Amino acid sequence: MSLLTNVMDHSLDDGYAEAAARHGTEGRRGLPRTLRGRLVVAAGLVLVAGIVTIGAVEARISAPTLAKEREKLIDRIETGNSNADDLQKSVDRLRKEVGDRQRQALEKHGGDKGELVALLSGATEVKGPGVKLVVDDAKQADEGGGGPRESANFSDTGRVRDRDMQRVVNGLWEAGAEAVSINGQRLTALSAIRAAGDAILVDNKPLAPPYTVLAVGDGRRLSTAFQDSADGQYLHVLHENYGIRTSISAEDEVLLPAAPSLIVRTAEPIAGGPGKGGTDTGKGTS
Repeated sequence: MSLLTNVMDHSLDDGYAEAAARHGTEGRRGLPRTLRGRLVVAAGLVLVAGIVTIGAVEARISAPTLAKEREKLIDRIETGNSNADDLQKSVDRLRKEVGDRQRQALEKHGGDKGELVALLSGATEVKGPGVKLVVDDAKQADEGGGGPRESANFSDTGRVRDRDMQRVVNGLWEAGAEAVSINGQRLTALSAIRAAGDAILVDNKPLAPPYTVLAVGDGRRLSTAFQDSADGQYLHVLHENYGIRTSISAEDEVLLPAAPSLIVRTAEPIAGGPGKGGTDTGKGTS
């Protein structure tokens, strides 16, 4: 009977009762902790709001100063660009004046062959029959591959390269052209065709495709001679293998401008120098 009485009086284990009592105590202590946590969070939010407000006020105060500095910088850039444009115009004007005087001197003191020398040196514009050759990149210039052009480190084999234009121009000279220009840029014996990245430069001036080559000469004969030459066949291979577009036609009249500038390499006094009652003007060859 004592065992049954003990079980009835202590239906829960003492461990359960002790755990329940401890849980109740922690619950009563947790209320202050939750309140303190809320206060800390509120204080943090107030601090963040204060920092944001101060930053916004400082930004608003400094905004006019930054705007003024920006306007000053823009004005300096625009002024610099305007000055550069004026200087470039002045350079172009002086180059034209120098070129005109050189052409006049060449025509005046060139002797019996003055006209021929002016033609070969590019001192004067040329008009007459000739050919028009247009060379352009392939439609899919960024695609394609294989063959010798890729092995020469050309990843886009459909693009016209400086060496291609060199061969075209040399082929026209060899076929009998009297004067040649590319995109309105007159070529002389001193002209250079080079590359800068993907751009082709003629005398350091960049050209954009399509490249229109004009050559003065007997149009039909010049066209046939060029297409039958090794350089003409080279251009045909570029068209067949890489899709580079080309067209050539004989023209009744083409107009080539004068070279933008001439460089005198050699000079000699004309007959009847200063000691013989003449002038000291020399004649030069560019």
